[in-house]
Amino acid sequence: MKKTGIATTCVQGGYTPKNGEPRQIPIVQSTTFRYETSEAMGDLFDLKASGYFYSRLQNPTCDAVAAKIAALEGGTAAMLTSSGQAANFFAVFNIAGAGDHVVASAHIYGGTFNLFAVTMKRMGIDFTFVSPDATDEELNAAFRPNTKAVFGETVSNPSLTVLDIERFAKAAHAHGVPLIVDNTFATPVNCRPFDFGADIVTHSTTKYMDGHGAAVGGAIVDSGKFDWAANAEKFPGLCTPDESYHGITYVKEFGQAGAYITKATAQLMRDFGCTQSPQSAFLLNLGLESLHLRMKQHCANALKVATFLGSHPNVTWVRYPDLPGDPYHALQQKYLPNGSSGVVSFGVRGGRRAAEAFMKQLKVAAIETHVADARTCCLHPASATHRQLTDEQLVAAGVSPDLVRYSCGIEDPDDLIADLAAALDAVEA
Repeated sequence: MKKTGIATTCVQGGYTPKNGEPRQIPIVQSTTFRYETSEAMGDLFDLKASGYFYSRLQNPTCDAVAAKIAALEGGTAAMLTSSGQAANFFAVFNIAGAGDHVVASAHIYGGTFNLFAVTMKRMGIDFTFVSPDATDEELNAAFRPNTKAVFGETVSNPSLTVLDIERFAKAAHAHGVPLIVDNTFATPVNCRPFDFGADIVTHSTTKYMDGHGAAVGGAIVDSGKFDWAANAEKFPGLCTPDESYHGITYVKEFGQAGAYITKATAQLMRDFGCTQSPQSAFLLNLGLESLHLRMKQHCANALKVATFLGSHPNVTWVRYPDLPGDPYHALQQKYLPNGSSGVVSFGVRGGRRAAEAFMKQLKVAAIETHVADARTCCLHPASATHRQLTDEQLVAAGVSPDLVRYSCGIEDPDDLIADLAAALDAVEA
């Protein structure tokens, strides 16, 4: 059968029922699995056989949904995690440890910045944050002999910077390390980072993939293209025996296409247990089935909203990559020609206080920490998700005090615009 289109993969990918089996992915709500002999279970523990023995590591429901996400991204292997934060942590920690270094774009979600700059720093991993607009010279200067990865977001949250994936991938590969891209806002419907040289993709599936605010989750996908063995001295965890797993060498046993995800599952999920539940995976799959339809409406609504905001006197600036005048429009056209996301960032005239007053007037859009939902929601990041950052760090992350992150749902766009107009006029009054 020929490779299916994105819509067919959204609906049918990852699971093909046999004769008489359930049409929908079954929820395997079981912590453990029964075997006839200890030898059979031993083969599973030794990674000599495939199967299930404990749902902290793997579960049939979760694996089917992970397979769908891998197919959507064009990867060779994937795993689900308990959240997007867990996915980003695992993605980096799978190849970097104490004494190592990572280069990351400065324009990333505040929670991810805190994970990297504070928590993982306490674990002995150092991060250098570079502007996504850094010159090639500045970008290459950030690398060190102990650098293990480069990290960025396809469309940054909430600054809406579009990462030049090819340029960052070229720099990463020149230094023998993979590029990890958080593709949450774009989703594989609008961008597949592997097509542009990225090596690992992460998602907060809580956002557009679930799409309905029903279940928290994350995912990691491996492109299967990065040659770990060619850079074996940088990645001993993948290229030398793992004594905690019977001396197995992941690259040798599972090849370039399977080593990374197998290690993340066998090691990190085993020890940290950041597991997505089968029930959450089932809900995620329901969201994936309509992802290709919802993203079109999210993007169409956002473009109409951004255009309206650009003409309102009480709005000082608008950031939406799909707008022709946006500084990242050229990159959006290259990487996300069908639309970037449903998220618009803008500044309310009058600064922080005016932005907070504006949001109190909204009726259709709800003030939430959530984003990328079927229902429209908005947030003032400087006083919420990014409140742990200093003013200097806010500026470096592309978040100004007046910034409002407005996440367009799939409602009637005229209702969203009327709601925005009333709230902005009330602030002006």
